[in-house]
Amino acid sequence: MNDILDFGLDDLSPVDDDSEEAMEALWTGDLTVLSQHHTTPYGSHSFVLAHDRSVTWGIPGEPQLVAIAVARDLRQSTFTFETSHHATASFAQNWLAERGCPLERIALRGGDYIEPADDLTLQVEQQIQKSGTRYEVLDTYTSDDNPSEAWTLVNDSQATQAPVRLFYEEWNQGAGTYTMREGAFTDVGVAQTWLDERSEPLPEPPEYSDHNGAVVRARIARIALSRSAGTSPTPQTGLDAPGASAAVPVQGRLL
Repeated sequence: MNDILDFGLDDLSPVDDDSEEAMEALWTGDLTVLSQHHTTPYGSHSFVLAHDRSVTWGIPGEPQLVAIAVARDLRQSTFTFETSHHATASFAQNWLAERGCPLERIALRGGDYIEPADDLTLQVEQQIQKSGTRYEVLDTYTSDDNPSEAWTLVNDSQATQAPVRLFYEEWNQGAGTYTMREGAFTDVGVAQTWLDERSEPLPEPPEYSDHNGAVVRARIARIALSRSAGTSPTPQTGLDAPGASAAVPVQGRLL
């Protein structure tokens, strides 16, 4: 991890009020940088994924990860500044990718990051990272209590059945691992009932059991093979490498 964050904007002006407000609202001293990418050779763009420590002292359940995208117009001496808060790293990475950041440049690897517990976790994370604008985020929640978890509730624009999807991430502190699962619901109310009661397993998406399920299983098998062989089946992104999209250690859990 890298705690140094300098956008180099001293000689530039915000292009609009939104950029100025976004920059002023962000206290860089509260951020722990998890991953960052700056374009070369002219440094016109910066992309940052960070943990916002100040959120841990705020409203319970608020998302603790912040994605930052900066675009500089060096000829006009101006910049745009955007931020977005997320409950899990995969959604933050998707947001950054939509703004032009190569996914392999914002991946989280090894070091202090906890590891995915299984290949299905990697598959679900890659699905989110590469989903573009497919998912409309409806709600998020992050908890450091028991269970230690973070979830994102979305509307899936590509789902023909059960379009409300719950991406549920849970940490096993003792093992130093985490799992990510996708649940499918007919509407938000049913999803909220599951979250409130947890009386039955998270319902799998219908496509897991229909003909598309073969595709899902094939992808998981490919990830498992690449992990055992130490190679990536998709070298252009690097996201199939072990630990490439490790969950973020929120609230100092594994920092």
